[in-house]
Amino acid sequence: MNFHPITIKDIAKALGLSVSTVSKALRGSHEISQETKNNVLAYAREHNYKPNPIAQSLKRGRSKSIGVIVCNIDNNFFSQVINGIESVARQKDYNIIITQSRESYEREVTNSLHLSARSVDGMIVSLSAETRNVDHFANLYKKGLPIVFFDRVTDEIDTHKVIANNFKGAYEATRHLLEQGFRRIAHITSSLSLSITLERLQGYKQALTDAGLEPDQHYIKLCQHGGMIQEETRQALTELLQLEHRPDAIFTASDRLSTTTLSLLRQMKIAVPGEIALVGFTNSISADIFNPSLTAVVQPALEMGQQIMDLLIQLIESKRPVTSFEKRVLETELKIRDSSLHP
Repeated sequence: MNFHPITIKDIAKALGLSVSTVSKALRGSHEISQETKNNVLAYAREHNYKPNPIAQSLKRGRSKSIGVIVCNIDNNFFSQVINGIESVARQKDYNIIITQSRESYEREVTNSLHLSARSVDGMIVSLSAETRNVDHFANLYKKGLPIVFFDRVTDEIDTHKVIANNFKGAYEATRHLLEQGFRRIAHITSSLSLSITLERLQGYKQALTDAGLEPDQHYIKLCQHGGMIQEETRQALTELLQLEHRPDAIFTASDRLSTTTLSLLRQMKIAVPGEIALVGFTNSISADIFNPSLTAVVQPALEMGQQIMDLLIQLIESKRPVTSFEKRVLETELKIRDSSLHP
């Protein structure tokens, strides 16, 4: 069954009026009699007439739509960021179109082309784990499409960016484990092509160095798809457990890696924190009720989403070319729970 919404032409035909008369009546033009206006509006309400947003956007030169590309919306961090984006979008009368890359470069390229073909006014992007070339965004940006990057950003495109203080968050997480007496601290992280991976890895290493410990490459495991593929995380964890001196603590660098590692340790009957302590990056609202409750670095995701949208609207609505851009760094918070406390 095909749905065909009522159009101005349909109203005109039904009432025996011209399309121009109906259009003016709907706009409340003084050129049309009050009786005709009332008849047109009554018919429009009765038949649930809605203006065509595409036609309207062509008239005003804007679609009032924003494209969003994230790796996956079931990630607690990204879902909270999207809530922040939408809260500002509603106030400013913008619509949001959300797409997922699922950590695939090819899908990210396809999504960017699809969104641009729909004439979005701007784009909000967090790069996929596979992305090493950002030409698809650079080309759109050069053609005048406003783009703001967040979380997983690139330095190759000069535009606004909003990130969390990943170095500090990772440093504080590792230092907390050190203060609890753990010394063989492993790090499970994502692809080295991601900005967040590098920043969190640096924070982890610096905390170890400041404590007089030499970072050991054997304790650092990369999951190229950031935990999207559970077997990647399982393999990384298995390799750590097979080391002669296996870790007494693990710091995981993303939402999915953190929750998956905790789940896998339970499946493997490894007591947390009795045998291995755990600290992760996660915005999961369930962190308090995990067993054990999960110590986590929490990012200000809602605020990040709001700031991203504000910056993008500034780019879209600026009457002059914008030549000065910001890289906003928002502070994280370490929430200490049972999973990292020395027994």
